[in-house]
Amino acid sequence: MRWWSRSRKISPSSAARAEQWQIETVIARGYVTVSAWCNDLAPDRANGLSEGAPALFSTGGAEERSGDAWGAVGAWAWGLSRALDYLETDTDVDARRNAVHGHSRLGKAAIWAAAQDERFALLISNESGCGGAALSKRVYGETVGIINQKFPHWFAKNFRRYDDNETALPVDQHQLLALIAPRPLYVASAEGDQWTDPRGEFLSALGAEPVYTLHGKAGLGVTAMPALDAPVGGTLRYHIRTGKHDIIAYDWAQYLDFADRHLRP
Repeated sequence: MRWWSRSRKISPSSAARAEQWQIETVIARGYVTVSAWCNDLAPDRANGLSEGAPALFSTGGAEERSGDAWGAVGAWAWGLSRALDYLETDTDVDARRNAVHGHSRLGKAAIWAAAQDERFALLISNESGCGGAALSKRVYGETVGIINQKFPHWFAKNFRRYDDNETALPVDQHQLLALIAPRPLYVASAEGDQWTDPRGEFLSALGAEPVYTLHGKAGLGVTAMPALDAPVGGTLRYHIRTGKHDIIAYDWAQYLDFADRHLRP
């Protein structure tokens, strides 16, 4: 199951998206891929919270809502759980052996969905950055202040208390990742995507490792950043690949191998 931010319609044969959407490969490996358009849940714009799922709960717009009311990321995560509700009714699908997967801003939503909903059996975070897998207190690349200014609708307004004040945060993202344990978790970065802080994503995964160890699961097995294109870990896994902010065939190959190890009977 994967979030998509650009349109409702996806053509598997589209040359422009063929590498991002490895649909034929996924099917050939024995999996089903389910996509969802995030804007159906909450339009990705500053005034979008007055529409879609947030409007059902009367949270108001980005500025009118209460400090603890959800933002778009919360709405998108809620939508992932509702999609899984449906899949559990589809007799052609084994909904217990599922993976939730998101890239960039939708990687943030995938993490939040899996943290709240333990029905998600496996989580893949692809370059999710600030508010996703990357440590906020490193204050590197996209920071809390920058993300709240550029995207005021993504998170609860209370998060703005930590704009340029990350050290005051009572938690950090490694604790969010730890909530996934003991379920399989794959965190991925790209060398040319410094905006999402690859080192911060690695350190966050490393910070979640003790909880995997507590559950008797294999963690990363290293304490230093791995070489490019050399995945590390077991139930908790990480890679940093050559290239820019994107999801490419290399990423899909790693994720499918990971799913084979953890989801197949």
